[in-house]
Amino acid sequence: MTLPTVERDVRIGPLALDSGVTLPDVVQRVSIYGAPRADGANVVLVNHALTGSSRVAEWWGEIAGPGKLFDTNALAVVGVNALGSCYGSSGAGALVSVRDMVRAQRAAFDQLGIGRFAAIAGGSLGGMQAIEWAMQSPERVGHVVAIGAYDHFSALGIALNAVAREAIAIAAKPADGVALARKIAMLTYKSEALLASRHGRKFDRKGGDPTRDPAHKFDVEGYLDHQGAIFTERMDPAAYLTLTRAMDLFDTRDRALQKPYPAFTFVGISSDWLFLPEYVRASARRFSDAGANSAYLELVSDHGHDAFLADPGALRRLVAPRLAPLYAALSAPAP
Repeated sequence: MTLPTVERDVRIGPLALDSGVTLPDVVQRVSIYGAPRADGANVVLVNHALTGSSRVAEWWGEIAGPGKLFDTNALAVVGVNALGSCYGSSGAGALVSVRDMVRAQRAAFDQLGIGRFAAIAGGSLGGMQAIEWAMQSPERVGHVVAIGAYDHFSALGIALNAVAREAIAIAAKPADGVALARKIAMLTYKSEALLASRHGRKFDRKGGDPTRDPAHKFDVEGYLDHQGAIFTERMDPAAYLTLTRAMDLFDTRDRALQKPYPAFTFVGISSDWLFLPEYVRASARRFSDAGANSAYLELVSDHGHDAFLADPGALRRLVAPRLAPLYAALSAPAP
């Protein structure tokens, strides 16, 4: 189902970045599904991951939509293209942090008259942004839902991003480098169990026999080739470099959560080896120890990190009870 959408480019003027550089005339691409209330009680901000956009319904349509986890029959769902991305917002090629992303979003929503959110949600880089919103402006956030994300990024994640960026840097053609970077990333998004069940040691479905010709491929190789090829059609190399470095820089552990505390729901993914569930659990505990209503839930799935996109039914069943108070408040009679 196609949801009615208002899409706007919001010019927020110059933005000073954590790096010391000031970006001039910054644009934030915003998509709005539904009618936000002035008090923000029905507004949910959904932040996208590394390769997403402000158009939430295009990449998370099983989570945000009529009758879904973020039910657009009751809620206004808002998406914003992250600073440094290539789907309408400025900043690709700059040294951008997640803090910068949220500062840009705050300025854009100030212009739009959206001062508060009932919830802010996202997976991976989107979850980082949701956490950062709570650190910068807790008074504007009712509930943070961070999926496959925690309060910093690991050494393993930084190392894997570095290898992906190097693939882009050394490639003769930027598109070839982006394709190879995507192949590396896809391996971090999946689990061994999923690759074994889908591909195993089967030969490429397009044909060939690698036992007879070294140029022929196994099916999992063909899968990676396909993912790399389609990715080059939609990802700007400069944006990929910017967003992966922003992930590397993310670390909120030396910053204290300020009152009023939002609620937090952290979702770890059982088979995720990029964002280990034990790190997600520790992050939930950190905010709980600070005094917030913070809970850890675990999504049991063989999909690996991608489970927040690939296993929406299980995610919805897991998180829905935590969002029940939001819907109850919306349906309660006016005092």
